[in-house]
Amino acid sequence: MSGLRFFSKTATEVVANFIDSTEEFINLCSKGHIKEAFNRFKSEIWSDPTLFSHLIQSCTLKKSLSCSKQLHSFIVTSGCSSNNFICNHLLNMYSKIGQLQTAVTLFGLMPSRNIMSCNIMINTYVRSGDLEGARKVFDGMTKRNIATWNAMVAGLVQFEFNEEGLSLLSEMHQVGFLPDEFTLGSVLRGCAGLRGLDAGRQIHCYVMKGGFELDLVVGSSLAHMYMKSGSLVEGEKVIRLMPIRNVIGWNTLIAGKAQNGLAEDVLDQYNLMRMVGFRPDKITFVSVISSCSELATLGQGQQIHAEVVKAGASLDVGVISSLISMYSRCGCLDDSMKAFLECEYSDVVLWSSMIAAYGFHGKGEEAINLFEQMEQKEFEANDVTFVSLLYACSHCGLKEKGMEFFDLMVKKYRLKPRLEHYTCVVDLLGRCGCLDEAEALIRNMPVKTDTIIWKTLLSACKIHKSTDMAGRIAEEVLKLNPQDAAPYVLLSNIHASAKRWQGVSELREAMRERNVKKEPGVSWLEIKNQVHQFTMGDKSHPSSMEIDLYLEELTSEMKLRGYVPDTGADMHDMDNEEKEYNLKHHSEKLAIAFALMNTPAGVPIRVMKNLRVCSDCHVAIKYISEIKNREIIVRDASRFHHFRNGKCSCGDYW
Repeated sequence: MSGLRFFSKTATEVVANFIDSTEEFINLCSKGHIKEAFNRFKSEIWSDPTLFSHLIQSCTLKKSLSCSKQLHSFIVTSGCSSNNFICNHLLNMYSKIGQLQTAVTLFGLMPSRNIMSCNIMINTYVRSGDLEGARKVFDGMTKRNIATWNAMVAGLVQFEFNEEGLSLLSEMHQVGFLPDEFTLGSVLRGCAGLRGLDAGRQIHCYVMKGGFELDLVVGSSLAHMYMKSGSLVEGEKVIRLMPIRNVIGWNTLIAGKAQNGLAEDVLDQYNLMRMVGFRPDKITFVSVISSCSELATLGQGQQIHAEVVKAGASLDVGVISSLISMYSRCGCLDDSMKAFLECEYSDVVLWSSMIAAYGFHGKGEEAINLFEQMEQKEFEANDVTFVSLLYACSHCGLKEKGMEFFDLMVKKYRLKPRLEHYTCVVDLLGRCGCLDEAEALIRNMPVKTDTIIWKTLLSACKIHKSTDMAGRIAEEVLKLNPQDAAPYVLLSNIHASAKRWQGVSELREAMRERNVKKEPGVSWLEIKNQVHQFTMGDKSHPSSMEIDLYLEELTSEMKLRGYVPDTGADMHDMDNEEKEYNLKHHSEKLAIAFALMNTPAGVPIRVMKNLRVCSDCHVAIKYISEIKNREIIVRDASRFHHFRNGKCSCGDYW
């Protein structure tokens, strides 16, 4: 009996010691002490090779290629390289540290593969952007599990093969697999990408039948789908019905409102989110900062920048890119550059954002110099970079350079031009007076036209007073959108500048008959965190009488300096006195007068306008900047104008 007790006690102690040593080994691995763990527990590892998995996981976290290869050599020496469990961990390790070719080689050498091996390889290929490789592994599998289908569906949707992703869902269902919360999250993102409300609603029905409506990820994906597809009401309803609203839910709601152009609502939701105790994350900040860009509310943007710093999100490249754009669109190019230079880790998105900022402010040469620096640092330009470059060239008259960049994009970078690229080239050619070349490009390009590209050429027709072409191009716009006011307005302006009042009258009559509404000119500015908005002849503002008197005095002073109102810029058939009155009360002049009355001397004035600044206002603001010794920054529909000492940064090329 005593011998049996001794044996039992000894066995218990051995098991306890083994458990203790295993826990210590795992603890060392989790802390990244790979060498110490291996040296201290060699005998245990040789006797139980599954322990290699902990060392592999530690190497994966370190992302050290040399460490990974050394460990792989030990595994081969131990004779465990044919063990599926260990091989799958090795595959996962090489995948996570970005060694696609090594993972492919290992996968090919494995004597036997299971579903897990194939799933890891599908994810590896997807992570590397090789969907063809992922699909080859997927199609070669005789057995699959739900994780296999999820990996392939997610990969297709991630790279915007949304229709293929939805088709795979149908195939998955036919062979007897039921979607889980991960499948549903992916396919709902696919529906969002397609703006596919009908397909999205069908999946919503499945969500309800399957009891997934309480899942926070599925609920957020569902709301995102509705909002991205333009159904904000249905998206908000989904979020309201969620049992718990977490940060993901708030972000979905805020991003949805931002995507639908409800910038003021975004700021309201952001403030509400903070009031109820949720901490914004980097995704929240990107949406909110973008809304400040749209509204051009510099004060609010600066406050949110301070909150970004407090939240520790100031190193995130996405947030910094949003800040660069926000400061740029609020007229603070120096602050954009400061945010760019302070970023420790940059990528192509960050460089493209700064190039776009220079382009928007008419700094074409600076945008080109920055692109050259980007190439020297071996950042690979993408299609967005080239949109920004072409835009910068078009607004500075750099035709030859712009066409060089278009060729560079196609020939060196092998990027397929999108409609946005062609639109920039049409703008570039049109502004330079190459109207026939621009029209030929539109008619021969391999992508489908839209109203924007035709209206871009129509604007060029107005600049160069090409009446015949303008009529032809206007017809193209109206074929695509009969309710678009732009062709009527631009043609009317061309007729009016030539004093063909009959043509103007006929166009206005056509607009009335077809119930086409012209977008009114609106200007706004922010003073002490309050936004003030003006429209032409606006009498609703509390200070309208004072503004009128101020403008009278200012106009008289401008005339003494040589200002002559450009009555040709007013497109109405009326006497010059009435035209002059109208010109004096354009929305940007009202906004500037209000700013001069309510801001300290020397402080820059920033005004935003929804339409292009007219020629008379452009001349007038140059005079005002000189008389009042103020920098006046105006953002119109196409670019920024920096007025200083009687001159504009655009060089009268806009």
